[in-house]
Amino acid sequence: MGSFFVENFGCRATQADGAAIERQLLDRGLARSGSADDAEVVVLNTCTVTASADQDARAAIRRIRRANPQARIVVTGCYAQRAPEEIAKLEGVSLVIGNSHKHALPELTANLAPRAFVPLASIGVGVEAAPMVVGNIFAHTELLAAPVFDSESAAERTRPNLKVQDGCNNRCSFCVIPYVRGKSRSLTLDSVLREVDALVEAGYQEIVLSGINLGRWGIDLRPRLGFETLLRTILEKTGIPKIRISSVEPMDWSNELIAIVAESPRVCKHAHVPLQSGSDRILRKMHRRYRPWHYADRVQRVRSVMPTAAIGADVMVGFPGEADEHFEETRAFLASLPFTYLHVFTYSSRPGTPSASMAEQVPVHIARERNRVLRELVAGKKQAFLHSLLGSEVEAVTLTVQSENSTEALTDNYQKLRLAGRHVSNQLLRARVEAVDGEALVGRRI
Repeated sequence: MGSFFVENFGCRATQADGAAIERQLLDRGLARSGSADDAEVVVLNTCTVTASADQDARAAIRRIRRANPQARIVVTGCYAQRAPEEIAKLEGVSLVIGNSHKHALPELTANLAPRAFVPLASIGVGVEAAPMVVGNIFAHTELLAAPVFDSESAAERTRPNLKVQDGCNNRCSFCVIPYVRGKSRSLTLDSVLREVDALVEAGYQEIVLSGINLGRWGIDLRPRLGFETLLRTILEKTGIPKIRISSVEPMDWSNELIAIVAESPRVCKHAHVPLQSGSDRILRKMHRRYRPWHYADRVQRVRSVMPTAAIGADVMVGFPGEADEHFEETRAFLASLPFTYLHVFTYSSRPGTPSASMAEQVPVHIARERNRVLRELVAGKKQAFLHSLLGSEVEAVTLTVQSENSTEALTDNYQKLRLAGRHVSNQLLRARVEAVDGEALVGRRI
């Protein structure tokens, strides 16, 4: 029997893919190794959303090659889809399998363990998975669900992420994801319900629904369904105590979806609404499908019906052509809305995307300074939000014991909470907020 180790890079969708690969390899009789250093086969499940993500994957290959020179290194994921020939040239790589052929990875990888290296040419990676080609290479549309967790620590395996959607039909000018993950594809409703039921049976109190473009779940199914239907059906047909929704694009935050989140005590009061820019001109150059005023309307509606909800966004600085006045539009726009957190990213050019060839590339030092300004802006908003919760009651799920006198938890509205005393993990409880310490709430169980 061979041994394997899977190392994941990037987003929760990639982590979910890695969990599904692990499940399949175990089903084929391979044994999970504790680290890459002593595994016969090491699967690197890569990201390519930024240049640094590519660098991380290459560094991992070099590290594994030094520590475990006999390992068969299999590279898959988004970087493998975008640049297979580039990866194939790296010393120590046995197989390069793009997302288009990821369904075949367990069989190919299982064959690597007890036998000699399989030649790269055996899967023709340089032909069918050529960089930046979408087309029919995504004809295999089955989604394999496997829950993933925010931490590998056993004490923190309390909030499984369930990927129910993959791919994206949008063509944002900066984004490589549609090229490496293909069109939007949905896990069937019955499959989602089976996975949720299994998580309920295992005793989990909160699950996170995730996807590449989660709000587009169901558009490829026949009959066509909507994300609202998915959410209502999970609530009606499963006993999961808490559902958290990960990122949903602004145009998919319908009045119906907002109402479900606001009205159901089983749905976490949390809305992550990607923005990217507060400048109308930059949004148009990004090929984003909404205008700032559309976005503001959605966020303000969320806040009007959920006064204490967490509201977050992804924001990009340094996009080509972002002059000082455009950045100021973004800063002022962010200042005007009730965000509780932001994920601020500095633009990274991706080969083959429309933005890579745009004029007026923003110097890195200017983009980094803009990043700093926005992080300071949201830090103030975060503190104001935390202090507004003083004296209130919150619902939270316990994560892990920090000490004899403290337990880490996460509130329904996505705030870190340090609870007085020692509490068993994976419990839903109510607490009273007594203090703010840095970026965390401090409270006591009621």
